[in-house]
Amino acid sequence: MQENKGQHINSRNSWYRNHQKLTRVSQIIMLVVSTAISFYLLLQNYSALISIPVIEYLPIIITVIVALAYYGIPLGGQNIINTRQSGWFKPFVIGFVWAIMVTYVPIIWYQVEYNSFIEFNRVNFWLCFKNFMFISELAILFDIKDYAADHNRKLQTFVVRVGLRKTIFYIIIPLTIMGLISLFIFASLLKFPLLRIAINSIPFLLLIIVALSLKRRKPIIYYLAVIDGLMLIKAFCGILAAILVRQ
Repeated sequence: MQENKGQHINSRNSWYRNHQKLTRVSQIIMLVVSTAISFYLLLQNYSALISIPVIEYLPIIITVIVALAYYGIPLGGQNIINTRQSGWFKPFVIGFVWAIMVTYVPIIWYQVEYNSFIEFNRVNFWLCFKNFMFISELAILFDIKDYAADHNRKLQTFVVRVGLRKTIFYIIIPLTIMGLISLFIFASLLKFPLLRIAINSIPFLLLIIVALSLKRRKPIIYYLAVIDGLMLIKAFCGILAAILVRQ
């Protein structure tokens, strides 16, 4: 029974082991393509990129360092910075990198593309923080699938530290409710239309529903499709609200 449980939890790792060649080839292809596109964009927009103040690049530089530290930055000898091995800190690393990449970087690139300045105002800051908290919560939920493996490795994730039910009822749901309340407060201060508030509330409500559904063990595809799918739903709701209700 214990063996089946381990096989269930590590089915994704088993797939990677059984398809090492496919995984390696696909990663090389994506690396080559993304590198080529990056060089093309850098050459096309070189003059605009160097015109942006260095201070505006600071959040991006920090994000790159944090992202590299997730997989390990060697410091010489046996010393290494690896934020992934800090179970409680890992979800917030993922949330931070995601928030900067989808909230701050597009603003910088807009300035490059259209040669115009955009102030990172309170709306952008709130959106960045909202993305940070939302993705961090999803990362905490995603750790549920690795509970047995993390427990054996003594990796102190939230689920390992406090247990499944407390993670859901004392961490995820309260944080989600706080996110909803902050959305209502912020939206009222900026006088957002009711429809825009309602659409942006959908991902928070779905997050609570998904969290409650994880009280029982789910197959790996559920975590991959549903939890990751919430990222797409959140993006879709944000775009839909902006299109339907322009302000």
